[in-house]
Amino acid sequence: MKRIKKFINIALYFLCLSPLAAQKMQWTPDGNAYYSFTKKGIETVNLLNPDKNQTFLNNNELIPSGSSEPLKVQSFQVSPDEKNLLLFANTQKVWRDNTRGDYWIFDRNTKKLTQLGKGLPAASLMFAKFSPDGKKVAYVSKHNIYIEDLSNHQFGKITNDGTDGMINGTFDWAYEEEFGAQDGFRWSPDGSKIAYWKLDARNTKNFLMINNTDSLYSFTIPVEYPKVGENPSGCTIWIYDVLAKSSKKAAVEGDEIQHYIPRMEWVLDSKSIILQQLNRKQNQSKIIIADAGSGAAKTIYTEADPAWIDIKSSWNSGDPSGWDWIDNGKEFLWLSEKDGWRHIYKIGLNGKETLITKDAFDVIKPDFFDIPNKLIYFSASPKNATQKYLYKVSLNGGKAERITPESYPGTNKYTISPNGKLAMVNNTNVNSRSSGAVISLPNHKELVPPVSSTKADPTKSKAEFFQITTQDDVTLDGWVVKPKNFNPDKKYPVVFMVYGEPGMQTVTDNFYTGWNELYIGDMAEDGYLYVSLENRGTPAPRGREWRKSVYRKIGQLNIRDQAMGAKAVFAKWPYADTSRVAVWGWSGGGSSTLNLLGQYPEIYQTGIAIAPVANQLFYDNIYQERYMGLPQENREDFVNGSPLAYAKNLKGNLLLVHGTGDDNVHYQNTEVYINELVKYNKQFQLMSYPNRTHAIDEGEGTSLHLATLFTKYLKEHCPPGGK
Repeated sequence: MKRIKKFINIALYFLCLSPLAAQKMQWTPDGNAYYSFTKKGIETVNLLNPDKNQTFLNNNELIPSGSSEPLKVQSFQVSPDEKNLLLFANTQKVWRDNTRGDYWIFDRNTKKLTQLGKGLPAASLMFAKFSPDGKKVAYVSKHNIYIEDLSNHQFGKITNDGTDGMINGTFDWAYEEEFGAQDGFRWSPDGSKIAYWKLDARNTKNFLMINNTDSLYSFTIPVEYPKVGENPSGCTIWIYDVLAKSSKKAAVEGDEIQHYIPRMEWVLDSKSIILQQLNRKQNQSKIIIADAGSGAAKTIYTEADPAWIDIKSSWNSGDPSGWDWIDNGKEFLWLSEKDGWRHIYKIGLNGKETLITKDAFDVIKPDFFDIPNKLIYFSASPKNATQKYLYKVSLNGGKAERITPESYPGTNKYTISPNGKLAMVNNTNVNSRSSGAVISLPNHKELVPPVSSTKADPTKSKAEFFQITTQDDVTLDGWVVKPKNFNPDKKYPVVFMVYGEPGMQTVTDNFYTGWNELYIGDMAEDGYLYVSLENRGTPAPRGREWRKSVYRKIGQLNIRDQAMGAKAVFAKWPYADTSRVAVWGWSGGGSSTLNLLGQYPEIYQTGIAIAPVANQLFYDNIYQERYMGLPQENREDFVNGSPLAYAKNLKGNLLLVHGTGDDNVHYQNTEVYINELVKYNKQFQLMSYPNRTHAIDEGEGTSLHLATLFTKYLKEHCPPGGK
């Protein structure tokens, strides 16, 4: 998916948009405490009695021999026998997250630190994990997989063909960005084998970004990036036999470069692996089991959708690792939208399926599977698509029951302990936020009050929610922050914040709703109506049809919803000054901004588009083809949905902002859009940030500069204040 910038404030406080953006909670074995990295080292935090927190590993124990500084540990694992710790330190970023670095073994008895992969390039190890017996560790380095024996620290490769183009045990840019896939190998439960992905990216073209500022002569930065219509990396699954020291390819049917395999795990008996295969258009999903010995594969379950099959919404944080086994590995849990709602099913290894959640509303996401007590906890909000609450349902199916009490209004995030008895709760709404409360399950009794809580400043304007029905008979959710000392007899300028694509919602009930980090000052104090509308196609929990009506219509249906929503708002609000209307957005929101200016210039006079996709044919194939089809079949939909087609219609004021080092939405988009504006003599303002990525937050002073630019431009071209 297109990366969502931090301007959508729910992401700041509440959502983790990538698996490692905030490190996953690491629990103690009993599930009553978790590990926390502090100035002292690593501590255990007792959920029920914080006064009993203990130091698990102090900084002195993290100092390697010959060094005076402790390791800067990002995460760790405890060995199955609890004698060793596997520490991940000196971490470096790969695309989005710090997933490579150095790994060290800490012997809890001898207090000795030993570095793994000694002799391999520094900070090159990825995804190290213990074998089930704790005697070995496997890891990736430079696209090859290694196994290291902890008794003598001898290590060797299990793959030998790893290069920048042949990727073993991890993934290319597109798989990570669009499927959340990072860790690409799995130990079998009995430790006798390793199953791993192999991606053949040798025919994937590099997109070259250019750096003009960091050396006397410019240089290029290649990013392997399969654009729309280009073949993805060829994907295969291999199984390595540790004793025989040989690999066998899983015999998955189909063209290796015309399918995706976003999920793969071991069946619990270690005799076979299970995987999900998507076709190139991502509208057919197969669940396949492959024998670990022979590699023979069979399909046990198939699902199709006229639009697409959304896999990323099925897991917390978009991380597809893991498999949700029940009944001792004879069945597993699965999500599907095939009956019109996102529901939980159980599927047997024979392919038999059973519907579990039968209510006529969406499962937003599963939160916890309490297998011993035969309960499933999941998030949902049947009555209000802007909110989120915890529900439970029996593993045997039946009517779901809301667990979250009325005293927790708004949006709730639950971090449930492995024992299923305790949960930490973060609650947020436009009036207040709180975090760190500990509750018991399933009765939701508060055992520990929130460790922090904040109430909205009563002197400041806050977001108000509303619904508006357009002339197309589509009802949209929206929020508005009205000017301070609002006078309905005056007319105020309107500023719309838009995203508009399947990546995320903008209209959610949280503490930061209505905030704008890019505005220096207070928009309400200055006299703006600040508004956001939720168009069809966004991932709101309003049913499959709401989300998938945008198929092959991105840049058209969602844009019409926004424009017709604006017209409906103006008809209902006599205090909206239709001569002062601005719209802004980032990434997909930047694209929406350009489309609104080009397709409905009679509505919007000013736009600020940051890091926009100007031509849908320039974005990556997994994202754009999922929602738009294949350009070989319906190229006109990509063209007609792209801002480039409407640049000639621009009448108002436009500020274009883009980082030249954006590896996600390439600066190329802005350059071709500029050419089109020049062709038709359309005047505009441009701000290019050298070598900045999609986030545009690198470099001293960048964030302040962008905010100053944004504020100045908005005030100049959409003057604030009531008239």
